[in-house]
Amino acid sequence: MIAADFFDLPPSLAPFAAHFRADVAPWEWLRTIATALGSVPPLARSVPPGVHIEGTVWIDPSVKLPAYATIIGPAWIGAKTEIRPGAFIRGYVIVGEGCVLGNACEFKNCLLLDGVQVPHFSYVGDSVLGNRAHLGAGVILSNLRLDQQPVSVRLPTGLCDTGLRKFGAILGDQAEVGCNAVLNPGTVMGKRALVMPTTAFGGYLPADTIARIRGMVTQFPRRD
Repeated sequence: MIAADFFDLPPSLAPFAAHFRADVAPWEWLRTIATALGSVPPLARSVPPGVHIEGTVWIDPSVKLPAYATIIGPAWIGAKTEIRPGAFIRGYVIVGEGCVLGNACEFKNCLLLDGVQVPHFSYVGDSVLGNRAHLGAGVILSNLRLDQQPVSVRLPTGLCDTGLRKFGAILGDQAEVGCNAVLNPGTVMGKRALVMPTTAFGGYLPADTIARIRGMVTQFPRRD
């Protein structure tokens, strides 16, 4: 299982390509976010008076900013992204092109590739969201076990120890999570996988697969 099975780093994030290798486990990308942000240039644009900035933050001139939000660096926000009112970007966040960081959503130590949409009331911590991944309203990507032990990924071949104390979820390209779903720490979703609304899910969901409430899993055809 390698990162290339789940997503491709888009051209918009080419400045970080050396830090995100395609041939490593996808959760290894979480370890390199901080290093990748080590060379972020300082803010080079004005922001509305209600947008609070701390630390080193780079925001593309085309980013749509709200009247109020909090952005704590280091952070890098790519072109044509929309940040909505009340968003809380809490450090070590890289965002690609054309994303939506929604109202009352919190982001911490995460990588969002191009076209990611997190529009309403969600928490995204210690996670990687692939190109055009989408979270419905109220989705929580839980990133810490109750016993605070290192997070393992539950694969068909058995448990894989990541060595990470905090690890939310990996979402492949075009993966979808329905409203008010909760993904347990160490969840891995393949490309175009879907977790239905109000479902609590953990483990590995293969590509083109739906996870329903009560643990039911259904294979479905992909229509592009």
